Amino acid sequence: MPTSKSGRSRSTAAGADADASGTADAAADVQPDQQPRSLDACRRCALWKNATQAVPGAGPKHAPIILVGEQPGDKEDLAGKPFVGPAGALLDHALEQAGVARHDVYVTNAVKHFKWTPRGKRRMHKTPAQREIDACAYWLEKELQSTGARVIVALGVTALKAVLEDKNVRMQDVLGRPIKHGEYSVVATYHPSFALRAPDPETRERAFAAIVDALRQAGKLV
Repeated sequence: MPTSKSGRSRSTAAGADADASGTADAAADVQPDQQPRSLDACRRCALWKNATQAVPGAGPKHAPIILVGEQPGDKEDLAGKPFVGPAGALLDHALEQAGVARHDVYVTNAVKHFKWTPRGKRRMHKTPAQREIDACAYWLEKELQSTGARVIVALGVTALKAVLEDKNVRMQDVLGRPIKHGEYSVVATYHPSFALRAPDPETRERAFAAIVDALRQAGKLV
């Protein structure tokens, strides 16, 4: 059966009425039980519909450390690569300060599609819902298994919820303190975008220092 660009099946059978066809298309837009072989084919949640493309993780195949952010931003959505925008530049700087080489870590996001809302001509970040985090756990687990990483740095609370599989966890309860989660050591810290957007220089400096400290701890744990 031929498929459309979106991945929905195009039936060649005649006689289906418009209402039935519309219902079938809507059902095919989201398939929470789908087990896709590729990110491009993923329909486990609805975010794929408004994103330019899925953004996979990047880094060495057998990285000892995996950095998990929230979701791709506008720059990442367009480039198809994680952490290539301003937050990525800040993360590179933090890695350098911590003495951890970027090419030694695997970087990814808890959610693989950019969730946004329009504001004029700009696409503004929108926090993923729990159902979207849960849907993308399918991909995060595959990344953890394929890299063999044993140390995870959770960048921001969305990443922390995804990594710990706990929707109620709070950043302030675990910030900067390594914790065990199954076979992994997890260090939680702020997302680089928080350090960029904090309202005053003191908060920005404090957030950046916390990120550096978390990365340094991760380096020591491996």
